[in-house]
Formats: sequence, C-alpha cells, structure tokens
Amino acid sequence: MKKLIFMIFLFIGISTQAQDKKKFDKPTIVEASCGECQFGMKGKSCDLAVRIDGKSYFVDGTTIHDHGDAHSEKGFCNAISKALVTGEIKGNRFKATLFTLIDDKK
Repeated sequence: MKKLIFMIFLFIGISTQAQDKKKFDKPTIVEASCGECQFGMKGKSCDLAVRIDGKSYFVDGTTIHDHGDAHSEKGFCNAISKALVTGEIKGNRFKATLFTLIDDKK
C-alpha cells in the first residue's frame, strides 16, 4: 500500500512539473508588450512580457529597453507587438534564447 501511495505522488509530481515547462525550439510568433501596461500583470515597473496561448509571462534574456523606447507611440507600454521567439517557459517566466521584433508594415 505504501508503494502504491508513493507511486501516485511520484506520478502527480512528474505531471505537475512537466506542465510548468514548455520549450519553443522552433521560432514562434507571439505577442510582446509591457506586462504591466498592456497585459495587466502585477509588477513593480514596466517589464517586457509575452503572451502565449492566452497566458502572459515576464521575459528573461532580454529587457523592455533593449527594443527601443517603451513609452513611444508604438513602444511596448503603448502597443502590443509581434515577436519571433525561441526559449522555454519555466514556472511563470519565459526564458528567451531568441527575441526578435517583427516589423508590422502595412
């Protein structure tokens, strides 16, 4: 009986951990913006975030200031942009290995 309970907890632990990680090895197009200003995330200041499958994640590996003036007319604090990314979701953060804004010329 103890082994059965141990196996159940082990399975639950592995399943939960697998859900917290999602890799993006191939470049994927996502929405990118200021997490606080545009995505309504809780934070202390303007920080870069991406929205993937309707869920928002703060970004590690690049910052909001690495991509121009965040407070300009088309900056992250005033607009949602598209970005090409690779990386992985760990916990509640997106660990970017590639983050390139897509020029939205129309």
